[in-house]
Amino acid sequence: MDRGPALRTIAMPADTNPNGDIFGGWLLAQMDLAGGVAALRRAGGRVATVGIEAMTFHKPVYVGDEVSCFADVEKVGRTSIRIRVETWVRRQRGTGEAIKVTEGVFTYVAIGEDRRPREVPPE
Repeated sequence: MDRGPALRTIAMPADTNPNGDIFGGWLLAQMDLAGGVAALRRAGGRVATVGIEAMTFHKPVYVGDEVSCFADVEKVGRTSIRIRVETWVRRQRGTGEAIKVTEGVFTYVAIGEDRRPREVPPE
């Protein structure tokens, strides 16, 4: 983890499922936000999420965990951008070691002022 996170937050009690673990939907939303930040930067403006694939949950996230989402551009098409997002946590209690808890691939489309797809500018 040499790069900085696209998003960092703390998992809170309000984000839990009935079993007391962090709700997967909350984690998915954090990952979408992180991927959206990377896509927005690459697209130079507004983007919309159009797909999520290859979502894998490796380990649970607990209340109090520091959650960091890292986003990398995988592929840029004419109007779309694929972003790989990995989520790592540092447990509230423990060694402070970073643990990879989930990963997924998110696809975004660059959106123009007319709310229609637009071309992604060259890098």
